[in-house]
Parts: sequence; structure tokens; C-alpha cells
Amino acid sequence: MAGQRGLKGFYVGLVVVAVAGATAIWWARQSAANANMPLEVGPLPVTGESFPGYSMGSDSAPVEIIEYADFQCPACALFAVLTVPDVKQRLVATGQVRWTFRDFPLDIHRNAVPAHLAAACADEQGKFWDMHDLLFFRAADWIRERRPKRRFRGFAKELGLDMRRYGECMSSRRHLGRFAASRQQGLALGVKSTPSLLIGNLLVVGGITYDSVKALVDRAAAASR
Repeated sequence: MAGQRGLKGFYVGLVVVAVAGATAIWWARQSAANANMPLEVGPLPVTGESFPGYSMGSDSAPVEIIEYADFQCPACALFAVLTVPDVKQRLVATGQVRWTFRDFPLDIHRNAVPAHLAAACADEQGKFWDMHDLLFFRAADWIRERRPKRRFRGFAKELGLDMRRYGECMSSRRHLGRFAASRQQGLALGVKSTPSLLIGNLLVVGGITYDSVKALVDRAAAASR
């Protein structure tokens, strides 16, 4: 068991190094060029209440954590690799937390909207969280690509999605209005960067450790009793 834990830590470390290194290079080269790129809004109005986000965990969990994140955000990728797996295993699976992911693609990220579309289209086939993990754990594979949709299509095939349905969803871009509504809701709550976590009545900005998440969850649970 000790050997297995050691190997797990080693492989997670490799992922972190790859994500951090690739995203640092990309950030330096691309952020200025993309700073004024607006989020495209779909033709149909979507209210913030019409889609509550992607959730996992029990509806009766005493605490809900709402994460506003951008799939191309380096800090979000590190948070997804280092902290979220422990939260899933130790808090969500044990019924203490319900975790909700909300779209918050940033204007400076060229590939963010296509990545969020890929996740939304995977969600139509019950595979949001699987695509979520591929996008974050393998961020180094696509963050610098000028046309990342081919890479996302490869992820979809890997997940066993119906590719006709996936392709039609991506082409329709029907979830763009949802992203805009989600971001507007986040802005109304004070979200300005990613990742941002709403835990109880606290808005936490930036990726934090599992221990910090657990402490805030305990505080929120105590306050709700």
C-alpha cells in the first residue's frame, strides 16, 4: 500500500509539473493577445436560474460548494488535480458536501469557450465529470492549440460518446447562453477570477488545499445547525 501511495503521488506530481510548465509558457505568450476577446452569447436568452450547474453528491448534504471555474485557467487545473479528488473522496462521497461546478470562461482564454462547450456536450450524454477530468488533467495537451476542437473530439471518442450527437451539439453552440448566464450570476456574487468557491456565505478566491476546504465546510455546517 505504501508503494502504491508513493506511485500515486509521483504520477500526480508529474501531472502538476506538466500542467504548470505548459500553462506558464502559454500564459506569457497568449494573455496579452487575447485580453479583449469577448465571450460569445447564444441566440436564446438563458436566465441564471434555468441551469443550476453540474452537481455531484447528495441533495441532502449539509453544505454545498459552488465552484466558478474556467477550463483553461492554470490555477483551476492545479486545483482540480491537487484538491478536488480528495474533496470528492472524503467529503462528497461521505455525504458531507454537494459539489457544483459553474461555467466562468474568462475573456483572456482563447480556448476556454470551446472547452466548456465540449464539457456541456459531454453532459448531454451523462459524461460531464469524465470530460471535466480529461480537460483539467490533460490541460497541457490542448491549452496552446490554435484549434483545440480536434483534441476535444478525441476526448469525446475516448469517453465513448455518440460522436454524431456530440458533433451536432458542438456545431450548434447551443450552450453559449448558459455560459453567459452563469458568468453573470458569478459576477453578481463578486466572482472576478477563477477558481472561486462559494462555501456557505463565504466567497473564497483561488485554489486552496483540502485542509482549508474541510475547515470552511465544518464552519459552514456548524453555522447551518
